Amino acid sequence: MFEALTGAGLAASAGLNAYIPLLTVGLMARYTDFIDLPSGWQWLGNGWVIGILVVLLAIEVVADKVPVVDHVNDIVQTVVRPTAGGLAFGAGSSSETVTVSDPGQFFSSHQWVPVAAGIIIALSVHGVKAASRPVINASTAGVGAPVASTAEDVSSIILSILAILVPILVLLGLVLLVSSAVWVVRKRRARRAVGA
Repeated sequence: MFEALTGAGLAASAGLNAYIPLLTVGLMARYTDFIDLPSGWQWLGNGWVIGILVVLLAIEVVADKVPVVDHVNDIVQTVVRPTAGGLAFGAGSSSETVTVSDPGQFFSSHQWVPVAAGIIIALSVHGVKAASRPVINASTAGVGAPVASTAEDVSSIILSILAILVPILVLLGLVLLVSSAVWVVRKRRARRAVGA
């Protein structure tokens, strides 16, 4: 159960920022004993992979803080964040393989389930994030973009660390994310009602 909570927390974190959970897993696997990656996921702790993730994270952090550019970034990240969520869930839940050499065995052994669950969780969180950003930008004349982005980045870091160190607290984080989603939906409906 804790492995599923770890995977779910990492996938939700990837929905906010694709690279933070992967970087957290890679750094903790490489430099600590808090996480032991299965053989199929050892590449996340590779120095080159960590370096590439740092560069990609820096680009996303900057792009996500600029109004209008953040919207373009969210469009691009619609593919990247769910993919990262699938990878993060698979690595965090100790799924044994990331490569598919025999598709029949991969699907019959249910090794695809953690990756698919991560994709769905990350896509859901990303959807809420992408839907809320235009509301925030419009209601604050763009001033809220860097504030919201920073809050999302901090949330992603905290959720990633909690998912690895104290997975049971992921439930609290997921409740907060669902509450945020409900708030966004209500705010959007209210905005549409005013516009109509």
